Amino acid sequence: MTTTATTPLDMFTTAIAPRPGGNAPLGDAEGAVLLARRFPRDQGEAFERIMAACRRAGLARAGLYTCRRDGADVSGPSIRLAEAIAQGWGNIQELAQQGGEATVRAYAWDVESNTRQEKVFLVRHRRAGRPGAPRAGEGRDGYEVVASQGARRLRACILGVVPGDVVEAAVEQCEETLARTDASPAARARLVDAFAACGVSRGQVEAHIGCPLEAATPAQVAELGKIGNSLRDGMSAPGDWFAPQGEAAAGGEAPPQKGAAGLKERLRRGAARKTAEPAREV
Repeated sequence: MTTTATTPLDMFTTAIAPRPGGNAPLGDAEGAVLLARRFPRDQGEAFERIMAACRRAGLARAGLYTCRRDGADVSGPSIRLAEAIAQGWGNIQELAQQGGEATVRAYAWDVESNTRQEKVFLVRHRRAGRPGAPRAGEGRDGYEVVASQGARRLRACILGVVPGDVVEAAVEQCEETLARTDASPAARARLVDAFAACGVSRGQVEAHIGCPLEAATPAQVAELGKIGNSLRDGMSAPGDWFAPQGEAAAGGEAPPQKGAAGLKERLRRGAARKTAEPAREV
């Protein structure tokens, strides 16, 4: 017999949307819709609030992620930015848990337009990037796995109900804010701490950018921040970006640089190979 011990994940719960699963009276849902239609949002004011939030350095740093798909780098709004845009459109609840697995429902509901996005999915309590790790059927480890997977679906649901042009404008504003990003020693130290929490050493970070962290440009610091957000949100794994720690510590070759610097490096390596090649007989 299936048990339905429903434990809300309060970090994603908002007051405006009723809990799914039939636990809330129908009157609560009707009341939320009527209240929203009686006091409709001023879209101009809502847009300006979102833009003002994206001008804050703290949200801009956490608001974008970069991951790799099919060999190409892809950027987009992170879970944090989706939550800031939604302002209470999202709700997530754990529905059932047994056998080390959890069925989770994530949804976002615009009660004013009655637009709803919902995803129901199964989460196995095993952390990404830890092959062979035992399942964590109970406790904090299992909770964090469910919360991480649920947050990613919640992000997709939010982006499905918020107008696309609003999301695009928020991303652009975060990019503009990041262009003036704090590249101070304190900011770089925060990056090191953030990567360490994801199991990435300073040496691996420096091997990725091809220079000491102190010499990184503001653009490189901003890009590292996006990668850190991607790792934190489970959008990518350290191995997608960084060489294994042993290789980085051994002074292995850094990943190829882009642009003019990358061209110069390739030409230098090509010249070195020609010098090293023995003369061929004619």
